[in-house]
Amino acid sequence: MPTLPGLGSPDDADHRPHPPTNPEGSGDTDPVPEAEATAARISTPDQPLGRPGARFNRRSPFFIGATGAAGVALTYGLVHLLITAQSILILIGLALFLALGLDPITSWLVRRSLPRWLAVTVVFTVALAFTAGFFAVAIPPLVTQTEQLIDRAPDYLNQLQDHSSMVGKLNDRYHLQDRLTSAVNGSGQTIINETVSAGAAIFDALGKSLILAVLTVYFLANLPSIRTTGYRLIPHSRRPRAILIGDQILAKVGAYVLGNVLISVIAGTATAIWLLAFNVPYALFLGVFVALLDLVPVVGSTIAGIVVAAVALTVSLPVCIATVIFFVAFRLAEDYLLVPRIIGRTVKVPALTTVVAVLIGGTLLGIVGALVAIPIAAAIHLLVEETVFPRLDST
Repeated sequence: MPTLPGLGSPDDADHRPHPPTNPEGSGDTDPVPEAEATAARISTPDQPLGRPGARFNRRSPFFIGATGAAGVALTYGLVHLLITAQSILILIGLALFLALGLDPITSWLVRRSLPRWLAVTVVFTVALAFTAGFFAVAIPPLVTQTEQLIDRAPDYLNQLQDHSSMVGKLNDRYHLQDRLTSAVNGSGQTIINETVSAGAAIFDALGKSLILAVLTVYFLANLPSIRTTGYRLIPHSRRPRAILIGDQILAKVGAYVLGNVLISVIAGTATAIWLLAFNVPYALFLGVFVALLDLVPVVGSTIAGIVVAAVALTVSLPVCIATVIFFVAFRLAEDYLLVPRIIGRTVKVPALTTVVAVLIGGTLLGIVGALVAIPIAAAIHLLVEETVFPRLDST
C-alpha cells in the first residue's frame, strides 16, 4: 500500500521521535512528551532500553554527604548493638576462650582415632564429673566451717572488745565493731531487698553458667569448621601464612587456659595444706578462694594472700607472718618455676605487657577481661612481630 510523502511504514512509527506537543496551547514545550521522544530515539534492537548513562559523580557534595551520614548512622547502630548485647557477647567470647583451652585435649583424643563428637563428649563428661565431685567434696566441709564461724562469732566479738589483743587494737584503730553494728542494724526492708537481690544474682549466675557450658560444647564440637570458615575469609594469596600465624595464636590460647587452671589448682592445694598444718580455720574454703583468685593474673594471688593472712591473724601474729612469707615464696616459685615450665614456653609475653594488658582488660571487662588479657596480648604481640615490624623495617 503506498504511503504518503514524508511518512514511513507503520512498523517504523514506533522508533520515530514524536513531535512535542503542548495540550494547553502555550508556548512552552511539555517535558514529558519530549522525554518520550528521546526515549524512542535511543531505543535500538541491540539495546532496547538504551545505553547506560554516565556514572554518578562520587565527588559530588550530595554523594559525599550521603555517604558520611550513612557511615555515622551505621557506626552508631553497631556501637548501640554492641552495648545492648554486651553481656551475651561476653558469654560468647568466654565460651570460645574455654573451647580453645579444651581443644588440645580434644584433638589429642581425635588423634587416638576417636570421632570428634565422641572426644567432645568424653572431655565434657570428665569436666562435669570433676566439677560435681569437687562440689560434693567441698560443700560439706564448707557448711561445717560456716557453722563454726557462726558459733565462734561471740568469741570474735569478745576479742574485738579486748583492748589488749591484736584484734582489739585493730578495732580501736579502725572502729570495726561500730561498722559491723551499723551494718547489722540496718532496716529490715534493706535486708529483705538484699536477700532478694542475692537470690536473683544466684539464679542469674546459674543461668549464665548453663548458657556458657552449652556454648562451650557447641564451639568445641564445631571448632574445626569455625577455623576453616575463618581462614576462607582471608584472600587466597595470604591464606597460607595466615594459617601458620592463626594456628600459633590458637596454640597460645589453649596452652594458657590449661596451664593457668593447673597452676591455680596447685596454688589452692598448697594453701589448704599450709593452713591445715597451722590449724588456721576455714582452710578448705580459703584454699578454694585462693585457687579461684589465682586464675586472675598479677593481682589475683596478691589479693588472696592478703585475705588469708588476715584470717591467719586470728590464730596468732607469728602464724600470720609465716603465712605472708609462704605466699611471697609461693608467688616467686609460681612466677619463676611453674609459669615458665607450664605455659611460658608457648605464651611468651613481656612482663610489662602482661601487667598493662591485665590492667586494661580488668578495667574494660572486669574479671573476664583480666582472664583473657594475657592470651590476647600474646596474639597481638605475635601479629606485631610477624607483620608490622618486618614491614616497617623494609621501608
